[in-house]
Amino acid sequence: ALEEPIFEFNKAIIDATVNYTVAYKPNLAFYEAEGSAGWAQLEKSVAYIREKDPSVFIIADAKRGDIGNTADRYARAFFEKMDFDAVTLAPYMGKDSIEPFLRYKGKWSIVLALTSNPSAADFEMELYEKIVKKGMEWGTPDNLMFVVGATRPEKLAEIRQLCPEHFFLVPGVGAQGGTIAEVAAAGMNDTCGLLVNMSRNIIFAGKGEEFAQDAKKAAQKAASEMSQFIRQN
Repeated sequence: ALEEPIFEFNKAIIDATVNYTVAYKPNLAFYEAEGSAGWAQLEKSVAYIREKDPSVFIIADAKRGDIGNTADRYARAFFEKMDFDAVTLAPYMGKDSIEPFLRYKGKWSIVLALTSNPSAADFEMELYEKIVKKGMEWGTPDNLMFVVGATRPEKLAEIRQLCPEHFFLVPGVGAQGGTIAEVAAAGMNDTCGLLVNMSRNIIFAGKGEEFAQDAKKAAQKAASEMSQFIRQN
């Protein structure tokens, strides 16, 4: 058995996809669930991405949302100890939960606005517009993005009208039913302005020994499709 199975899997995926990828977004829960060994493999994976291509953007998909000293420590963990470029954040507790991350120059806070899961309707439909407006006050297009799901393209278009300059991280393409064409039509701005997140469709494109090659083909296809819309823009 492999001593570091998560890292070895990640390494194979990174090697296969790095030429077609602008960003990687490790979901921290899957590392935390393995205890200290999982965290060590996360650190090793981030370092490996940096080694392969220093220009690739690395997002800690952590969805943190606390205040004060706790938020300070989260920011330190991701931006100093781990060298992530960005972290996803839940803004329910307000500006106090975001501000400690915004203090880091050259780093990004990615604030949940309208997510792609069905129960987003429980709270977010009532709040997303206020979150976007407040987020634009807290940060700038150079340090704050919003998570806007691909599964409601009409809402994505509405939020782009409200927020023309900030980048959007867009989950929900592929496995959850959104398409690159819909996302590009609804959310692209003059500088593209989109980080389209396709995780499961790429890393689980194949399940046999050729899984990395299958991931490469899926990443290549997604990059090719996205580049068509960028050229048109």
